[in-house]
Amino acid sequence: MMEMNGFSLSEYLTAYLSDPSSLTSAEYVEDPDDALDAVIDAVAVDSAALADGNNFETLESMLLNFSNLSSKCKAKLSDLIISGLSSQAETAHQLIEGDEHELFGQQRQLLEMYSFLIQWTVAAVETSNAQATQGATKSRSKNKPTGEGNLDTKAAFEHLQSALEVMCKVQRLKLSKLFVTTSERDLFISLYTRSAYLILENEQNVKNVALKMHVFKVLCIAIKNNGHGFGAQTSLLQNLTYYDHLSETIAEFLRILYEQYDYPQLADEILRELSNKEFNSNDSKGPKPVSAFLVRFSELAPRLVMQKMTLLAKHLDSESYTLRCAIIEVCGNLILDLSRLEETMETHKTQINSFLDVLEERILDVNPYCRSKSLQVLFKLCDLETKFTQRRQQITDLVIQSLKDKSNNVRRHAIKLLSRLISTHPFSLGSGQLSLKEWQDRLDNVNAELKALLPLLEPTAKEEHNPGNLSNIEEDLLDSPTDDEEADSTTKVAATAEQYANAEEINRLRLTKQYYTEALTFINSLHAASEIICSLLAAKNKTEVIEAMDFFVIADAYKLETAKMGVRKMLHLIWTKANSDEGKGVQIHLVECYKSLFFTAPEQFSEGDTCTYIARNLISLTYGATAAELTSLERLLYVMMKNKQMPDLVIQQLWQVYGVQQRDISKAQRRGAIIILGMLAAYDSGIVVRELETLFQVGLGVHGKHDFVLARYTCVALQRIMSASQKLPNYHPILQRLVSVIDVYSENREWYALAEQAINAIYSIAKRPDLLCAEVIRHMTRVVFTEPDTPTLTKPMSTTCALSQLIFLVGHIAIKQIVHMEAYENEFKRRKAAAEKEKADGRTKDEMDLITGTSEDDFTEAITHIRERELLYDEMALLPRFGKLVSEICSDNLKYNDPQLQISATLCLAKLMCVSSSYCEQNLPLLLTILEKSRDPVTRSNIVIALGDIAVCFNHIIDENTDFLYRRLHDADSIVQRTCLMTLTFLILAGQVKVKGQLGEMAKCLEDSDKSIADLAKMFFTELSRKDNAIYNGYTDIFSTLSADQSLEEDELRRILKFLSSFIEKEKHAKQLAEKLAARLPRCESEKQWNDVTYALSLLPHKNEEIQKVVAEGFKVVS
Repeated sequence: MMEMNGFSLSEYLTAYLSDPSSLTSAEYVEDPDDALDAVIDAVAVDSAALADGNNFETLESMLLNFSNLSSKCKAKLSDLIISGLSSQAETAHQLIEGDEHELFGQQRQLLEMYSFLIQWTVAAVETSNAQATQGATKSRSKNKPTGEGNLDTKAAFEHLQSALEVMCKVQRLKLSKLFVTTSERDLFISLYTRSAYLILENEQNVKNVALKMHVFKVLCIAIKNNGHGFGAQTSLLQNLTYYDHLSETIAEFLRILYEQYDYPQLADEILRELSNKEFNSNDSKGPKPVSAFLVRFSELAPRLVMQKMTLLAKHLDSESYTLRCAIIEVCGNLILDLSRLEETMETHKTQINSFLDVLEERILDVNPYCRSKSLQVLFKLCDLETKFTQRRQQITDLVIQSLKDKSNNVRRHAIKLLSRLISTHPFSLGSGQLSLKEWQDRLDNVNAELKALLPLLEPTAKEEHNPGNLSNIEEDLLDSPTDDEEADSTTKVAATAEQYANAEEINRLRLTKQYYTEALTFINSLHAASEIICSLLAAKNKTEVIEAMDFFVIADAYKLETAKMGVRKMLHLIWTKANSDEGKGVQIHLVECYKSLFFTAPEQFSEGDTCTYIARNLISLTYGATAAELTSLERLLYVMMKNKQMPDLVIQQLWQVYGVQQRDISKAQRRGAIIILGMLAAYDSGIVVRELETLFQVGLGVHGKHDFVLARYTCVALQRIMSASQKLPNYHPILQRLVSVIDVYSENREWYALAEQAINAIYSIAKRPDLLCAEVIRHMTRVVFTEPDTPTLTKPMSTTCALSQLIFLVGHIAIKQIVHMEAYENEFKRRKAAAEKEKADGRTKDEMDLITGTSEDDFTEAITHIRERELLYDEMALLPRFGKLVSEICSDNLKYNDPQLQISATLCLAKLMCVSSSYCEQNLPLLLTILEKSRDPVTRSNIVIALGDIAVCFNHIIDENTDFLYRRLHDADSIVQRTCLMTLTFLILAGQVKVKGQLGEMAKCLEDSDKSIADLAKMFFTELSRKDNAIYNGYTDIFSTLSADQSLEEDELRRILKFLSSFIEKEKHAKQLAEKLAARLPRCESEKQWNDVTYALSLLPHKNEEIQKVVAEGFKVVS
């Protein structure tokens, strides 16, 4: 036990830090409340009573066992020590002011004793508070009450704040008069600073703003008044390293110390120390708090950071990307601060440019996180009023380069930054739109004005450079002017004034021209960026896709021409698989984008005007749209209808556009209206059912007769009537009008598309479509093959055209009849299942007994017999008469040499082959011969699609002839190539054909010159990789095919192999493939073969030392 008469703060503090229990020998009192009351009574009489050894030991004993005290006792103990120190501070102030030196020693000892106890109290309260927090967490998890002896968090914070207030009170004393040496004062002050740092170590304390401010106050006074600067520097740097949550807190503290206490030295020293720190690339924890501190401090006190920026800039070369990211963000914060200054001097501009140089340089950093951070900082700078017009184009070019970055995070931030560059662009002339045509017209007008003014300025310029004129002017000034000279002088002055005006106008026009040129450069850059962003709409990362969509929405708002391309392409994202949150997010965001683009009218519009605006926008989406775009648009509108996002008034407006008779409506508008209505009817067929009369009068009436496209889409809309209860009888006017629409002879190729959809509509809405279509075939046959004996038969102008139309109808009706029969089969199965269910429920009916009496197999066999033996071979059937005719036309293209007839006949032959396997086997050689020899790409494309259909219908027939299909992958026509690739993609992914080493041919499409074909091939292999080891199983065959192809360039081969190797993810598969490829090395006959194999091996992470050794030896031999 230490003797009180000889209290030594250094000894007590050393003992406390090593073992607090060694400070007292007093046993823990059984009744601490009574013992504490006794001490309180003694101190209340005289606060110097603490010097009594018994009282001091009692308090030490209680602090040592603080956790065992009741909450009431803890509070009384804390209040006693805090109030005692406060009283001693007041006494010390009076003694110092009274200059009573003889009492300084005793007073100093009392201050030391109370301060020693208060720092112990703070530590005890903090420990108790931490235990209470942990206990409360466990109690909540187990639904148990917390301990009664713990101070609640609020009470603990109040005690800590009171203690800190008293510490500040003591530190404001003139301690240099009480403490003889600096070391004694520093030891005394350390009692308070240690408590302050201890409080900061608890993250919960830092979240309490009032408590945090009290801690800051204690430390600031200690540093400012009591020489704690160096100690604070050491402690803060250590805390910064050990406690992540203190990064921003220390930054806030240094800002307060600088601004409120005018003490920037500590911040300077800490920044200097941090600038000298070094971290390696493997240290992931160390740089993090330092980086967070630098970023936060640059936000709070940018001027201080600016002074040390030359030192901190060394971290741009640090191996730690976290530190580099921090310095990048610091540069951005400094630019923000400099830009907000009311008076921007040249030095500030120079500094801003130097920081912008850093940001531009770091866009090309080796680490993607640093590149992303640079883009994020530039994004933040775009919101400044200062536009940095001189640097903006350079930044734009760098951002466009970043769109091709390997990191999806960098690309995402690049897209985001480009969007912000558009929305904050400095070219606000007029409406601020970025239409290339408008700006080009403005530039052309300025050039024309300049061209007109420049000749007027040239004579004056010559006179001004003539020395003789100057001397004459000087002589004229000396002589008195005559009347003629005065008039002449007046004329010269007027001419000179006009020349000056012209010069000013030319100068203005030149500046305007420069402004327009910069705007056009920016717009052209955005056009180039739009093409890249279009490709990013197909990115795997969904957040990147969403940013790309937002870019095109903003681009469209600023009238950028390339925005339409992106808006149309992102329509296909409606097919994104929604089996994950990301997939759903893309679909939802796409709907929101289209709503903002086409469904959001100006605020001043009335409800009627809004619906007209939306209807007009929807119609415009159909202009120039491809079949794929229309299909995607239909899906989008279906989703919107499902979500109740389509106003009824818009549908009414579309019907008005479609059915209006009084005023002229363009063909495109009327077509667009029925296209959209047909799409909406896919969700609600009532949209069409309620307006059958309008369809009858317009699309199938006068307008439809003159516009086959309008009639075709009217037929498509009619097909939306899917309910069996809504089927129409054959004598219905709609069906009769459909028949009359087909029964038209025209050389317009749109007729074929119209006839196809009209037949589809008949089979969709008629109760007995087979009878109607049979009558159509009979009538057209009589017209083609018989002379018109009666006035009811009208001979067409061209028999070849009529025959072509007839054959086309025969083929399509045959295929639709098969679909119709399959629908009957499915309906039978459905009814049978329902009947069996009712029978099991005991509610069997007589009719149902008849249905259940027939087995499904019997019904299926009956349908198959009709397909195989009756439709094309029964003498009483209608179609057999055309089977031989079509075969004859296709086999004799010299006799039947009309191109359209050959196309129709080939298409009909292919469709008839899908009806019967016998007919298919009989005519397959003919179809393959046409595929090989036909010069018409349309015919070849049709046959490729037909072979795909035949593979689905009669797999065993086509399985041995797939080589004919694969050859079309290298067809001379890109349309045939694309069609073949799409067909094979479907067949392979659906498992309809077996792959027998032909994947190599599809792999070659990855390097096709047509980007759409290459993209299709990438999509195919990406989907194929999701099947069970498909890429792994076919890898060696693919490699053999590619390596043996002499026409394939080495770079192309390597790109293909690199792409395919990315799908070999399992280490076991990589090892096995490496062994198979390595076995080929001894058999390589040429250096090229060796290089191909070794390159493929380098792409596989096999880690086989024997293979590496063989490769190394081989290179030596080859070299």
